[in-house]
Amino acid sequence: MHSLMPLTTVFPGLVWAMAALALVQTARRAALWRVGSAAPVAWLHGLAQVPRRYLVDVHHVVARDSYASRMHAVVAGGLLAASLLTALAILPPLAGSRAYWLLVALAFAVTAAGSILVGARRYPAKQKRLSAGRFQILPLLLLAYAVGGTLTALLLALGAGGIALPFTLALAAAGGLGLAFEVRQGPMRHAVAGALHLAAHPRPGRFEGRPDTALQPLDLEAPRLGAEMPADFTWNRLLSYDACVSCGRCETACPAFAAGQPLNPKRLIQDLVAGLNPAEPPYAGNPYPGGREGQGERGPLAGLIGPEARIHPDTLWSCTTCRACVEECPMMIEHVDAVVSLRRYQTLERAALPEKAIGPVTELRQAGDPGGRPLAARTDFAAGLDLPLMADRHEADVLLWLGEGAYDLRYGRTLRALVRLLRRANVDFAVLGAEERDTGDLARRLGDEATFQGLARENIAMLAKYRFTRIVTADPHALHALRNEYPAFGGHYTVMHHTALLLELIRAGTLAPRRLPDLSVTYHDPCYLARYNGETEAPRAILDAIGLSRVEMARSGKRAMCCGGGGGAPVSDIPGERRIPDLRMAQAAETGAGIVAVACPSCTAMLEGVTDREAEIRDIAELLLQAVEAER
Repeated sequence: MHSLMPLTTVFPGLVWAMAALALVQTARRAALWRVGSAAPVAWLHGLAQVPRRYLVDVHHVVARDSYASRMHAVVAGGLLAASLLTALAILPPLAGSRAYWLLVALAFAVTAAGSILVGARRYPAKQKRLSAGRFQILPLLLLAYAVGGTLTALLLALGAGGIALPFTLALAAAGGLGLAFEVRQGPMRHAVAGALHLAAHPRPGRFEGRPDTALQPLDLEAPRLGAEMPADFTWNRLLSYDACVSCGRCETACPAFAAGQPLNPKRLIQDLVAGLNPAEPPYAGNPYPGGREGQGERGPLAGLIGPEARIHPDTLWSCTTCRACVEECPMMIEHVDAVVSLRRYQTLERAALPEKAIGPVTELRQAGDPGGRPLAARTDFAAGLDLPLMADRHEADVLLWLGEGAYDLRYGRTLRALVRLLRRANVDFAVLGAEERDTGDLARRLGDEATFQGLARENIAMLAKYRFTRIVTADPHALHALRNEYPAFGGHYTVMHHTALLLELIRAGTLAPRRLPDLSVTYHDPCYLARYNGETEAPRAILDAIGLSRVEMARSGKRAMCCGGGGGAPVSDIPGERRIPDLRMAQAAETGAGIVAVACPSCTAMLEGVTDREAEIRDIAELLLQAVEAER
């Protein structure tokens, strides 16, 4: 046994050497993150929360792919357990215990099984959404470390020695030190950066059981508005981009990528990483649709956006800000925040809006409406309904925010149905009429923070004149702005979507709908209602209350596909191979439902614009009114 003592010291020493090398590589990587601007981080709280955020929040997303979930649990759990157990074997009582080495061997064997699962996704053929490049060596390094570790620990457990031990230890060293080396700019970077990212996440509210989706206000007095170069991002956002594991879940979920527009959220994040680091290995995943491969300069002060830069402007303007990429990201990266930061620079510093977006943004600045229409015309849809005005009453229980959809003849039918339902339920409500300006959502998503802040302050000042208990709106974009983004400017309100109020009235018995069992329906979740605000149940509960035969699309709830109407995409109008609403209606057609229920004016407009559809587009309020007015 005496002859084995040096190896019982060398083997744990290998793990400590791996840790030291990984620490050095992390420090070299952190030097890149430090070029970013300052960001407040509650480190003690964040570090204490890492285990929970990893085991609960991260694995909630990972578990959506059952194979990836099993693979991740086995390989990550085995790797951490085997390495920790081996490192602790520097303690003489453990090093001399054969039973302990048997336990170590078991942990390494689990790692080996996980390594095989990792390799099966890449060999003999790589899954399409995964990136290749240096990621292809990851299963080989894992397997070498795991097999070498298993054999070494097993030989020590059996008391065997001889010529085999140095070879098994060398195999473990090759794999283990290789993994540690890859921490700087290889596939293991995401593991270290991911853990730090969970501690220093720019949106800690995501881990507190509530949507944290409001854009952070921009200081309009800052010397630079928005992000032009990597150094313009905060250091913890640069860290977050390094957490990307290039799994491709975001590109699979992205509606613009599916439509063949020049956006791939995975490539976008990797371009932000490559733009920061001149030594970054070449990208080896799916490109931006359209075949364009931008290169451009690299470095903390290198420009990121431009026709010849790493990211073409059309890539930015293709984004619908639907947050599908964010919802699917197992590393909790905020892709949309990056897009908006880059857009802010394009809009505010370069005045480089897409040509078709210039008109609507100019009208927002000058007229308070993207169409330049008279604010007084917002209530024209209600001819004959005698809408009560806040200016006449000064107070009401419900302030009904009409939103941009009020100008649209089609959506006017939805608002008429909603008004009739409120009257039928004896709800005390009023509207602002000519005093209601646009919330500024379109301007903010297009990067025009100045126009958004101006509209927000005007609306907040106007609302301060009146007394109301809550604001109700049928527009999820207005709801999000009023509920989540106006508080940063002093506007604190209780804001409800119209489906939430209507469900409340049904449950209170003030609306008594009949059942309509002969109608089949599928519900399309608006991005700004489901993903941005977490509301998925109220619309479905109303459909169930009126007895419709409801069937879900393959993508529904917080994972629903965008209609293509958000983020200024309709006015940016970046061409692709297909149209996003056509893709969504094809998914609806697969259900066989005769009605697609909607709950957003943008969704109504986009889905009704699909010319070859067979299903009828109906808002929840229209269906409920039909049930309420059905003959008994």
